[in-house]
Amino acid sequence: MMDVLSVTSEIYPLVKTGGLADVAGALPAALAEYDIAMRTLVPGYPQVKAALKRGRTVATFDDLFGGPAELIAARVAGLDLIVLDAKHLFDRPGGIYVDQTGADWPDNWQRYAALSWVAAELAKGLVEGYRPAIIHAHDWQAAMAAAYVAFGGDTQTRVILTIHNIAFQGQFGADIFPHLRLPAQAFDMSGVEYYGGVGFLKGGLRCAHAITTVSPTYAREIRTPEYGMGLEGLLNERGHDLYGILNGIDATAWNPQTDPELAAHYGAANTKARTTNRAALAERFGIEADTGPLFGLVSRLTWQKGIDIVAENVDWLVSLGGSLAVLGSGDIQLEAAMSDAAERHPGRVGFVRGYDEALSHLMQGGADVLMVPSRFEPCGLTQLYGLRYGAVPLVSRVGGLADTVIDANEAAVEAGVATGVQFSPVDGPALGEAISRTVSLYQRPDIWSRMQRKGMKTDVSWTNSAGKYAGLYQKILGEAQ
Repeated sequence: MMDVLSVTSEIYPLVKTGGLADVAGALPAALAEYDIAMRTLVPGYPQVKAALKRGRTVATFDDLFGGPAELIAARVAGLDLIVLDAKHLFDRPGGIYVDQTGADWPDNWQRYAALSWVAAELAKGLVEGYRPAIIHAHDWQAAMAAAYVAFGGDTQTRVILTIHNIAFQGQFGADIFPHLRLPAQAFDMSGVEYYGGVGFLKGGLRCAHAITTVSPTYAREIRTPEYGMGLEGLLNERGHDLYGILNGIDATAWNPQTDPELAAHYGAANTKARTTNRAALAERFGIEADTGPLFGLVSRLTWQKGIDIVAENVDWLVSLGGSLAVLGSGDIQLEAAMSDAAERHPGRVGFVRGYDEALSHLMQGGADVLMVPSRFEPCGLTQLYGLRYGAVPLVSRVGGLADTVIDANEAAVEAGVATGVQFSPVDGPALGEAISRTVSLYQRPDIWSRMQRKGMKTDVSWTNSAGKYAGLYQKILGEAQ
């Protein structure tokens, strides 16, 4: 049995802001099939603490980056957790990364440095009887674990860092460095220094033994100036240690044959019951019944997600006979654009502000089309849910979207392998053409149903990817010997 410590700032079903939580929540069970015992270190946010019915204190700290703290071991929702209960860092209202006004917590550097430091201490044997061979750190919030291992004299522990979105890097001023519990030599290009400040993700990329990201295409993209966000030079330098491993989804939690959030269950062999879910979805969004395709959009409403080009094309979509249901929140201007679209097209466009997990399931089960028009998308899970539920994905040709959706070009349609519609470049005219192509495909029920069935039969689980992680774990352990 191999012991791996996963370190993450969020984990489903306890606390979630995006796909990171889904991945962190699903990976332990997937890896168990490979004789890997994964425990997860997670901050003790109020919603995490509330889920702890039973737990035991396994370590205490008199002063953990500004206050007392303890580690609580517990099993919750099938997950083996080590919860960092540090009230001065994590027990507060608002979001987990932002305050009630939407601004980043000013002590985020302190909060996630503490999380990373504790991970490194666990690897050194902080808790009797537990010493993981590998730390698997997720995103900038856990990236400093690699630096703490590298500069803390630990030559045994191997660290893997997974980049879920390189746009979020954890950059802070140099003034925080004296408080990070790192030796002076760590403030260097070979450590955490980044353009005169401290870069959490940069430090992790420099110090980790292996780097993964969440799709093969994204692994190639982030080595270019267009997608590397300033870190492409370092990533090219470490190219031989960079792996693209596609995300999967929890095929049990996301199953149209058993999903409790659906109005009707169905499978790939018979999708007729989707009409019941479509009707329920249309009613929820105030959309009138018609014969055109119902497009669904579940997303943060941001420029990265391409929501501005969706707004540009709403009138065009409606003119072609389509309707649109939007679930999400984000930039004020884009929220306003979606509200305006709903007011402009009553009965054809509906907008629900915010995020609702149950409603997102109904979106997958009821929408004819799932739109993911991102300018960059490391992996994307929405299109995987869409494939699983027979909601044909309409996606930009970037990152994991390019890796997981087979475009309905003429050859793919003729061969019966198409599962969705891709478009490039990521701009308004290209999306408009893709919408036209999608509507035309929808008007051919034989082709459309074949695309649905092909998508639903696609393996979007963790089975293949978990095996690749297991292989990588073995590889880096072998290199350490």
